[in-house]
Amino acid sequence: MSTNKSREKREELLTKLEQIRNFIASSSQNPDRDGLLDALMEIEEDINGRKFGLVYEEHREKIEDILATHRAVLVEDEAAAVCNGGEDNLLIEGDNLAALQLLEEDYRGKVDVIYIDPPYNTKNKDFVYDDTFVDAGDSFRHSKWVSFMKKRLQLAAGLLADGGVIFISIDDNEQATLRFICDELFGEENFVSQLVWEKKRKGSFLSNSITNIKEYILVYTNNIKRFTGLVGQVTRKRETYPCINAVNKRDIRRIPAGVPSNYKDKDYFLPTGAIISDKTMNMVLHSDLIISGGVLEKDVLIEGNWRYAQEALDEFASKDELYLTRDLYLRRIVDHPRFKMLKDLLSRVGEDPERTYRTAIDPEDLFVCGWGTNEDADEELRQILGRQKSFNYPKPVRLLEKLVASVRRADALCLDFFAGSGTLGHAVMKLNQLDGGKRKFILCTSNENNICREVTWERLKRVIGQENYEASLKYYRVEYETEEVTKIDEKN
Repeated sequence: MSTNKSREKREELLTKLEQIRNFIASSSQNPDRDGLLDALMEIEEDINGRKFGLVYEEHREKIEDILATHRAVLVEDEAAAVCNGGEDNLLIEGDNLAALQLLEEDYRGKVDVIYIDPPYNTKNKDFVYDDTFVDAGDSFRHSKWVSFMKKRLQLAAGLLADGGVIFISIDDNEQATLRFICDELFGEENFVSQLVWEKKRKGSFLSNSITNIKEYILVYTNNIKRFTGLVGQVTRKRETYPCINAVNKRDIRRIPAGVPSNYKDKDYFLPTGAIISDKTMNMVLHSDLIISGGVLEKDVLIEGNWRYAQEALDEFASKDELYLTRDLYLRRIVDHPRFKMLKDLLSRVGEDPERTYRTAIDPEDLFVCGWGTNEDADEELRQILGRQKSFNYPKPVRLLEKLVASVRRADALCLDFFAGSGTLGHAVMKLNQLDGGKRKFILCTSNENNICREVTWERLKRVIGQENYEASLKYYRVEYETEEVTKIDEKN
């Protein structure tokens, strides 16, 4: 039998607390007795409280201090607007905590798709907290990251539409931590998947332990009952499917009169007890089978390994979607769209190896081509901006284009509040041009090292012109007004 060490420790602490309580209670002359007894009660409640989940030190950021004394506002830079018809999209320069709070006013419950690629907290100074890089020597490295992410994801959760979806890129450093955060904020029952993306053609051989060629994309919704899933393939052509599957449980089904027959004889009779068989399966008649004029003359009871329930077979027959084959088996005709869900492995090479990264995706079949790599993303950004290493570790457009396509919402409002090089905006416009969609995007990013103006905005502006995307872009900055200014405005 396993021993719950945590429980034993709690019980030991509670015993000691009881001893302290008795001592305090007996000290009638102690003026702080009542306050100390209340404090003990709070400690007891904390010890007995729920312990499963993240335990971390919460940190207050400089931006929170600013927001406590200033009012954040969005100010448009009209000179940076890009107008080419189509949908109006937004690029917001500024701290994303402030930006998310501002977006709450107009977009709460309205965002269909969120994608973010946050800092991975790799110990290699990829994570900036309060204008300072967090490295391996910071003893609060994980707590700072959890505190930083939780505040932003909590706001993001409020922006999601009912049944909306959030995709979060992450690697091994904080993947487990992120699952805990998202389970708490979105609900464990709303976890959709942990996608694995093959990010490299070949991994780095500098590691002494293992060659890493993958990252994860955590997927959550806010209402699993309203979430329609991620679709990898849509089949529209007319096909037929067998109604018998040898591995299924045997049962008896009634096949209604009027079902057409492709048997060689237009008029045919098989008595009760007859067996219809091939090498892998058989059906047994529990009533006479009578074909007259190429159709089933009356209902027939057949024992077999059925794929479908009786109600489904009745529905298929009523819609003329059921028929007897030349071998007297039953098949179903299907000519409406069928959806195959996305696979959780996003591989570098698709089912058709001839479909390279330069080949356009097929929104109806996301399996046919690969999902792009880090190398593809670097080259893509270099060609757009005309210079090397404009941004570290951008994501390939194809990855985000296919994620957005899998949601199957042609009018989706998409948000990225760690926008970086602007890949999500590029992907949304590219997909709209491909399938005629009316999706819109909102991107938020800081202007650290002039990233927002020189990379994000520059990229979006250039691809709109180069690819003639029917899309427009508005540029806003987060600015802060003091309380004094706010009060003057209110008086006016």
